Amino acid sequence: MTDAVAVAATAPFGGDVLERIAAKHEVSCLLTRPDAPAGRGRKFAAPPAKLAAERLGIPVLQPERLVPGIDLGASTVIAVAYGLIVPDDVLEECLWLNVHPSLLPRWRGAAPVERALMAGDSVTGVTVIRLVRELDAGPIAAQRSFAIAPEDDAGAVYATAAAIAAELIDGALDHPVFEEQPSEGATYADKITAEDRQLHLERSPTDLVAVVRALSPHIGARARLHGRDVTVWRARVAEDGTFQPLDVQPDGGRRMAYEAWLRGLRP
Repeated sequence: MTDAVAVAATAPFGGDVLERIAAKHEVSCLLTRPDAPAGRGRKFAAPPAKLAAERLGIPVLQPERLVPGIDLGASTVIAVAYGLIVPDDVLEECLWLNVHPSLLPRWRGAAPVERALMAGDSVTGVTVIRLVRELDAGPIAAQRSFAIAPEDDAGAVYATAAAIAAELIDGALDHPVFEEQPSEGATYADKITAEDRQLHLERSPTDLVAVVRALSPHIGARARLHGRDVTVWRARVAEDGTFQPLDVQPDGGRRMAYEAWLRGLRP
């Protein structure tokens, strides 16, 4: 058992990794972003990682920005999907390890899983690095690859990555040895935009299915089908080579099978 660690996390992936770390290690606190408006009603909601910490009885800190001298109760901080910049003077106070769900230096940035699926990657992975100022460019403490199955969506990839991340963290905490990232092969996973969500039906069916997989089950791809705006949650390439939605959600409605939605459109 190593000494206590702090965790910095905000997104659902961070919450998942937090729960797995807490099963094996003492977690002194969760550092997360402040509650923020969410959903159609724009009511203030807690970050998913905070909800996980509260279930586990882990103290939660939610500063709007990080400043030197913050007491985290640990000399090592594990950052995973945290979402705030860590200033240099704060980085110098502790060892900051960052969990990133890609095979760095491929897919540095905000949406590595989504961009890997959109690009049609058949393999991805998890990398643990020492956090530095440059985006996802720190030296590597641990890395492992895994295959992306043809039916995997982002949810499945994130789940696999979380399990692997917890295993890699164990080794990184016990025997931290760092190697510089390769100087070549860096790609960047930009944040998902509204345009990225739009399914342009003139594109190849394979590309369209890749977008649907990349944005499910957490964001959703958007399309206009039969004159109606819908979110497409599952799709496939049909036997005849065309794009075939499987699960859709009409605006203002519930998620349902595509065929059931079509039946509801008929007079």
